[in-house]
Amino acid sequence: MEMRDVHDDPQVRYTPYAAYRNNRREKWHNEEHIHVNQWRDRKPQGREMGRESRDGEKRNWFKVTIPYGRKYDKAWLMNSIQSHCSVSFTPVDFHYIRNRARFFVQDASTASALKDVSYKICDEDDQKVLVFVGPSAVPYSVQNTFSPEQVEQLKVTIRKRYDVSQQALDLQKLRFDPDLVGHDIDMILNRRNCMFATLQIIERDFPELLSLNLRNNKLYRLDGLSDIIEKAPKVKILNLSNNELRTSTELDKLKGLKLEELWLEGNPLCSAFPDQSAYVSAIQDCFPKLLRLDGQDLPTAIVVDLDVPKLKKPCMEDYKGSETLRNVVLQFLQEYHLIYDYGDREGLLSAYHDKACFSLTIPFHSKNPAQSSFCKFFKDSKNMRKLEDSYQWKQLKHTKFDILGALCVMPKTRHDLSSFVVDMWFQTETMLCFSVNGVFKEVEGKSQGCVHAFTRTFIVTPGRNSSLCIVNDHLLVRDATPAEIQSAFSNPIPALCSTFMSTLSQEQRETVQAFSIQSGMKLEWSKKCLEDNQWNYIRAGQVFTMLQTQGKIPEEAFKRMP
Repeated sequence: MEMRDVHDDPQVRYTPYAAYRNNRREKWHNEEHIHVNQWRDRKPQGREMGRESRDGEKRNWFKVTIPYGRKYDKAWLMNSIQSHCSVSFTPVDFHYIRNRARFFVQDASTASALKDVSYKICDEDDQKVLVFVGPSAVPYSVQNTFSPEQVEQLKVTIRKRYDVSQQALDLQKLRFDPDLVGHDIDMILNRRNCMFATLQIIERDFPELLSLNLRNNKLYRLDGLSDIIEKAPKVKILNLSNNELRTSTELDKLKGLKLEELWLEGNPLCSAFPDQSAYVSAIQDCFPKLLRLDGQDLPTAIVVDLDVPKLKKPCMEDYKGSETLRNVVLQFLQEYHLIYDYGDREGLLSAYHDKACFSLTIPFHSKNPAQSSFCKFFKDSKNMRKLEDSYQWKQLKHTKFDILGALCVMPKTRHDLSSFVVDMWFQTETMLCFSVNGVFKEVEGKSQGCVHAFTRTFIVTPGRNSSLCIVNDHLLVRDATPAEIQSAFSNPIPALCSTFMSTLSQEQRETVQAFSIQSGMKLEWSKKCLEDNQWNYIRAGQVFTMLQTQGKIPEEAFKRMP
């Protein structure tokens, strides 16, 4: 059992020996519904499975888990479960943990009724909602509640730390506050009951809170803090520096916050990325409106959405071969490959699902790899028929960071958009599968000018904010036929014969065209924007976005729509 499974339960975190002493109990506690039968065969003992109610009757606790429940709004989820449940119930300690939603109830009759709710609820995507129910220890927040006197002292302590003029609350090193230590109140914010009590006070006494400082509190998970989205939704500045957060997935639990400034320095997660740009991209993926990270200003949003083309989620009739769906796919392919060729490929990060897969295949009947222009591609090629050991399985990239890492080291290219042949071969309301065939050329290194043919297959789903999200990407690169080589890049680029373009190189002309397509500006204005920014495509995009937001680009700069 991995240590993170032990850490799932706050009761085990506080002494290093508890993880081993309670190993057997914790294993069953975390494997959820899988071992329900084994639990039922065993008699509950002591406080592990129940507690005395006020009338002296012993009542058991049950844990209710909704897989992938994080994607559902709490109010909608609980109302849906209650409406389908045959008995009324009071959920205790509702929270999100990883991708799941979880709460606790008492009584076997309530647990049985909740089990019957599974598969009876459908979400907006017509997916069945699963509900798993299993015996549980007494929820930690229940067995460790504060006395009224302790709550009052906590209120006094927190009020002393509030800055009215800045609407800021400083809770760093809260556990060691003399006012709490002197009253024997152990405020460990990793404990759900401690964080819950703190957030309750914030919700009641500081509803306009804008800045929260949780620096130096040894936080290693943010399950309890996830309630801040409801308790203090106006928070714009959050300081989590010098804690023990190990992965950026912990920040997913706070995605509902509209943060503008975030501090994470001093956490192990900061060194978990290959470079600074990957770190920034991951954090911006959680908080798109973020302006400052660890005290550093972040760049303005990239021009015309270099992250991923946005679109309105297609309706039912769009999936019946309509012109709308055709345009969605063609626009996606055009923008993806323009960014791939002309922009910073890291701008494609949020086009991929967190657990997306990417694989590359080079047919082995191509030229000798050692002498071929494919040499830079062969090291990432995967062919199941030729697998001799487990190494080639590693060629399958299975997170978006691995995928971007692979794409960024591939040779720089120029795709011939006019050569694209697109086929959409599977479609539902929640998924599209399509492929594109065409040619591209390498534009640097020993193979500069070499033309290759390719087939790229995408499986996409509607993503956040109604965007396309790639869940699977397969690229096959092969030798181009003589006919393909001869016809490659033979179609003239429109309007490039203009006098103002005559002094540009072919690469600069293509860059101007790409910028014009993405920004919507005329060629001459696109050229000026690029020249003013030393032909730095990303920088030009940032400046364009800023000026457009400020309304400083005249209407005459844009193409007229037919």
